[in-house]
Amino acid sequence: MLDLSIISVSYNTRELLRECLRSIFASRGDFTYEVFVVDNRSNDGSPEMVRTEYPQVKVMISSVDGGYAYANNLGLRQSSGRYILLLNPDTVLPTNALSQMLSFMEEHPEAGAAGPKLVRADGSLDLACRRSFPTPLVSFYQMTGLSRILPGSPRFGRYNLTYLDPDETAEVDSVVGAFMMVRRQAIEQAGLLDESFFMYGEDLDWAFRIKQKGWKIYYYPKVQVLHYKRESSKQRPLRTSFEFYRSMYIFHRKHYAANTFFLLNWLIFTGILLRGALAIVWALVRPRG
Repeated sequence: MLDLSIISVSYNTRELLRECLRSIFASRGDFTYEVFVVDNRSNDGSPEMVRTEYPQVKVMISSVDGGYAYANNLGLRQSSGRYILLLNPDTVLPTNALSQMLSFMEEHPEAGAAGPKLVRADGSLDLACRRSFPTPLVSFYQMTGLSRILPGSPRFGRYNLTYLDPDETAEVDSVVGAFMMVRRQAIEQAGLLDESFFMYGEDLDWAFRIKQKGWKIYYYPKVQVLHYKRESSKQRPLRTSFEFYRSMYIFHRKHYAANTFFLLNWLIFTGILLRGALAIVWALVRPRG
C-alpha cells in the first residue's frame, strides 16, 4: 500500500494547478505517493496540460459538475494510500510539507485528520485553516460580528479559533479542505464526503463525522503552505455565494436542527436566507476586476 494519495480537484485553474503539481513533485522525503487530478469540466485546457507535463498524474474527468465533494469522492474511490490528502490546486507546498505532515500523523495515531498553517499571498493567516464547528451559538457570534470585535476571546473567537496562537499545535474541530490529510481508517469508519455539499461545508461535515468516530483532528503549524484562495470561486461568484449559505443550512439541518428549539431553528434559517440573499445581490452589483 502506498503511503499517500493526493487528490486535487480543478476547475479552470490551469496555471495554479501547474504550480501546485510542480511543488508536489519537488517534495522531499522517504514516502510513496500517487496523485489524482479530478477535473470538474474545465474549459481552460487543464487536463491536457496535466497529461502533457505530468504524465505520472492520474487524470479523471468528472462527467458532471457535481461539486467539490463529488469530485473528491471520485478520487477517493480509486485511491490506495494509507493517508489521503485533499489538496486545492491554488496551494503551493514547501519541499518538506508532505513528509512532515506524514510524520506528524504517524506520531499521533489518534489523529483522524490534520492540516497545516495556511497563509495567503500577502503573508496573512488564512483563518479558515483551523475552526470550531458552527454550533448555533458559535454561528451567532460570527454573524453578529462579535467574533471580529473580540477575536482574542475564547468565548467569542471560537469560529476561527482566533484566540489560539497561530504557531502552536492544537487539537481543533476541523481543518480546511484546501489541505486536509486524513487517515484511511478514519475514512473507512466515517464514510466519504457528503455530496449534498457542493463547494463549501463538506470538510466541516467530514471532520464532524470523523470526530464522532472517536478520532482527533489537529492543526499543525510547523508546516506552512501558501494558499492563494478562491481562485476557482471567483469565476462564478453567484454560485459561490449561493452555495456558501446553502452549506450553512445543510450543516445546521444535518447536525443541530433536531436538538434545537424550533423558534431558534426558524431564526437561524431566516438569518441564513437573508445573509445569502444580500450576498447574491452584492455579487450581482459589485464591480468586476
